[in-house]
Amino acid sequence: MGHWGYYVVGRSGQALDSADALASVRDELALLERRADGWQVWECRGGEDGTTIGSMNALALETGSPALFGYVMDSACVVVEAAAPDSGGWTTCLDRNAMADHLGRDERALEDYFLVPADAARRAVVWAAEGGATVPAGPIAEVLGAPADPSAEQLFFRFLDRLGVVRL
Repeated sequence: MGHWGYYVVGRSGQALDSADALASVRDELALLERRADGWQVWECRGGEDGTTIGSMNALALETGSPALFGYVMDSACVVVEAAAPDSGGWTTCLDRNAMADHLGRDERALEDYFLVPADAARRAVVWAAEGGATVPAGPIAEVLGAPADPSAEQLFFRFLDRLGVVRL
């Protein structure tokens, strides 16, 4: 059995676990890494038990900066919910084939739940710009269309890199 759980990504001068928007999971959050320009990546274990992380829209408004979470499902795929104070929220997934398998649907049915890679890449470019980064859509779309090889967690962190959430 693979990893299940959330990654929470945001930018703030204070630790994200102090944010009101994450109050419901505050005790379950652990700082995973700090990145350049005040970006933080937190891990919230669980998710199989129905744990919900809170609203990325609320977190983005509270911090005044883009925010996103990635819900990793059995190390096979990731639900990505992103939001920014001005451009709002959007949802996509990483490894569409594995997500379709988890949902018991074909890949085309995923469009009812998630933006297709090209549309998600366009939204991601706007999200990144609101966070102060200029990134091209092409490399983001490539990650959005890639398989989770060797794991969904690694694909998620590659996605963050493409968004301009730069490692220290």
